[in-house]
Amino acid sequence: MPPTRSRIVDVDPDDDALVRSLRAGDERVFGELVERWSGMMLRVALAHVASRAIAEEVVQDAWLTLLRSLDRFEGRSSLRTWVLGIVVNLARSRARAERRAGPLPSEATGSAVDPDRFLPADHQRWPHHWAAAPMPWPTPEDALIAQETRQIILNAIDRLPPSQREVVILRDIEGLTGAEVCNALQLTDTHQRVLLHRARSRVRHALEQYFAATEAS
Repeated sequence: MPPTRSRIVDVDPDDDALVRSLRAGDERVFGELVERWSGMMLRVALAHVASRAIAEEVVQDAWLTLLRSLDRFEGRSSLRTWVLGIVVNLARSRARAERRAGPLPSEATGSAVDPDRFLPADHQRWPHHWAAAPMPWPTPEDALIAQETRQIILNAIDRLPPSQREVVILRDIEGLTGAEVCNALQLTDTHQRVLLHRARSRVRHALEQYFAATEAS
């Protein structure tokens, strides 16, 4: 039997008013949503497709789908989560079409971090947690927000497998809750946590390599 999907509902109390305005053809409300959500939608689309131009097409298609499908919105999740689900479905479909046109690199199945750095699965208290603490970053806090470090993080996210990339973008860049991500991506809570853990481990590994090289130079 497949695992039960997360059914946590993340309904925004303002969604009813938004949906009523959109159904009434309120261009001001629609324009505000486009301005607020398009950047987030673009980043989610880029987790799947190969270029910004294609991602922008996906976002445009998602807005058109939203307008055409408003009558099917039942309020089981927030409007934002519902829209993100549309983006994910469109982006995945477009990515499949791209793969038919030309193969993309396959997702890596190996661990991004040496497995010996984690406790075993049968550990009594902390299964899969760090066995040895990650190397501390020998730089002041303000260096973490420097442009070069930020670029290391973004590059590491770009190299993640799509399933991990979309989760870490939604959680750590867009600030969605675990429940919202589960609803948008149709994941179980456990699967969402696993993908997030793997994504964060890969990003941290890239940062550790960067700081180690900086320290050695």
